[in-house]
Amino acid sequence: MSQGEQDYVLGTHREELERLGLQHRAWRPTVLECWRQAGIRQGWRVLDVGVGPGYATVDLAEIVGAAGRVIAVERSRHFVEAAREACRARGLAHAEVLELDLMSDPLPAQDMDASWCRWVASFVSSPSTLVAKLAAALRPGGVAIFHEYADYATWRFAPRSPAIEEFVQLVMDSWRASGGEPDVALSLPALLSGAGFRVRQAAPRIFCVRPGDPIWQWPASFIGVHLDHLLELGRVSESWAASVRRELEERAADANGLMLTPMVLEIVAERL
Repeated sequence: MSQGEQDYVLGTHREELERLGLQHRAWRPTVLECWRQAGIRQGWRVLDVGVGPGYATVDLAEIVGAAGRVIAVERSRHFVEAAREACRARGLAHAEVLELDLMSDPLPAQDMDASWCRWVASFVSSPSTLVAKLAAALRPGGVAIFHEYADYATWRFAPRSPAIEEFVQLVMDSWRASGGEPDVALSLPALLSGAGFRVRQAAPRIFCVRPGDPIWQWPASFIGVHLDHLLELGRVSESWAASVRRELEERAADANGLMLTPMVLEIVAERL
């Protein structure tokens, strides 16, 4: 297994591809509207950063059409192969998926019209390096679009669940211990300004959902797989993990219960 594969907190195996697919479907309407407002359209050249299995890459390639171009970059070989296959299956020859490390390798893109970055800045070792590379890849007037967490602790249930709130805090602690920052969006405006961008628009994206709502399954599925990860790290006990799973099952059976999802900040910044 390569270092790039090892660095993925939840791995790159088939089950994780399926979870990421569920996540993409939950967010897809919000993302498509974000791209529309940012101006992405037929003929544009878009840089897709940290693409995972390529779900967004396919959507972007279909939007820009054969007259446009998508350059997608990803460090996991397993994810790169999945993204390439997804593009091949749909005949999207104008989408190029490249295997590279954002922190150590140059971005092979220039004069791009837009870049798309979702939950990448929160995991890289240097968000400032990421922003600088995006600035170099975009044309003047091009837009850098981000979906990054701004207040991860907003992930809560009503009625409140102390066990799941403790789980959320443990997720944040393990995230930071691995070198990431769950609330990285709070630092992005200053980083963007320093790299020659003007923030054109910004908005919080948070959902309040009931059991049975498709969006409920996005964070609920994460709880299951990340409990396994915390167990592997030795951060929690089997009995504690079982109590969190029971709590989630009980909340999923409560038709009047609510879940607030972690707050994401949507940022569209224009390169000056």
